[in-house]
Amino acid sequence: MTSEERHELRYQRRRKKRELRKAERLKELDDFEKVFSYDNLYAAYRECRKGCSWKASVQRFITQAPLLINKIYNELHDGTYRSGAMTEFTIRERGRERKILASSMSDMIVQRCLVDNALIPAFYPGFIHDNSASQPGKGTRFAVDRMCGHIRRHIRKYGHEGYILLFDFSRFFDNLSHKVIRWEMGKRFKDRRLMGLTMHFVNKYGDVGMGVGSPISQVFALKVPDRLDHYIKEVLHIKGYGRYMDDGYLIHRSKSYLQKCLKDIEAICRVYGIHLNAKKTRIVKLTSGFRYLKTRIRITPSGKIIRMIDRANVTRMRRKLKKMKKLQDRRKLKYKDVYECWQSWRQYAKGFSSWRTVQRMSRLYNELFIKPWLSRGR
Repeated sequence: MTSEERHELRYQRRRKKRELRKAERLKELDDFEKVFSYDNLYAAYRECRKGCSWKASVQRFITQAPLLINKIYNELHDGTYRSGAMTEFTIRERGRERKILASSMSDMIVQRCLVDNALIPAFYPGFIHDNSASQPGKGTRFAVDRMCGHIRRHIRKYGHEGYILLFDFSRFFDNLSHKVIRWEMGKRFKDRRLMGLTMHFVNKYGDVGMGVGSPISQVFALKVPDRLDHYIKEVLHIKGYGRYMDDGYLIHRSKSYLQKCLKDIEAICRVYGIHLNAKKTRIVKLTSGFRYLKTRIRITPSGKIIRMIDRANVTRMRRKLKKMKKLQDRRKLKYKDVYECWQSWRQYAKGFSSWRTVQRMSRLYNELFIKPWLSRGR
């Protein structure tokens, strides 16, 4: 037996053990009765009320939560559960209109229970480490930190020679393929009731696409492009790769290889019903500077990475402080809320090399809120 044959046998043994462990783990999750137990539904209710208990609809639910949760439990287990209609409204964010479909409190509880006790344990272990969105301990700062780590490793190995491919999915949530979602579910779950309820929530959004904000939408938005992540890491062998929801990047020293990678990415995206945004997808030199997740990245000749806060974010915050000042003068806003908003932005700004920007914003805050208060005290 040659060394190659021994390596292959060891690989097959390890692969078989992984598949057995995966099958045992999924067997525990593939049970409608266990997933939708009363305890799990109540824990989901506790999660759903966080941050929104001020709403009238949530307060009405809280007043009789044990009875309503018991009603949901009985309906789920006797097959009479029917989800309610969604409330549709439009918000305007940064000059762009977004259509929001909000579910009722009961539907949110059922979705949260399904996600926490079935979908997340089934899907999340297979995600790559550099998939940074909607996971515990991760977020935009984690994603930018990982990118900077990949850049540093590239500079140590190849110097300043290199390029970065930045890509963006166009109307990502609106184009999520229901066929891909059903296929991913069918690979892991056999329980018909679990499959039926999941696809019921998915199909409420139409034949294609899902809404922004619901727990089930977030999970499938992470899962649908997961095969693209593995293809880039394992087939294209791009170590400097990361993705945050619909934004991603690839780092390599060869521009021609990144152009080939882009063609492969486009082909995979067509299969999964994902559309690349042609305006935001581009290949640039590492040393020329670029933006990623509202962060301006610049690399100095010495190899230092400078992270600058996005100008649009600074402009929005300045306008917001001035509007809050007007609301406070009319006694429609408490100073406590202003202070919390200000401290939240300062904490966010600490992740950037923007000391002068923070100082200028602090002077504006003092002129608007602190100096008038001190003058009144005199």
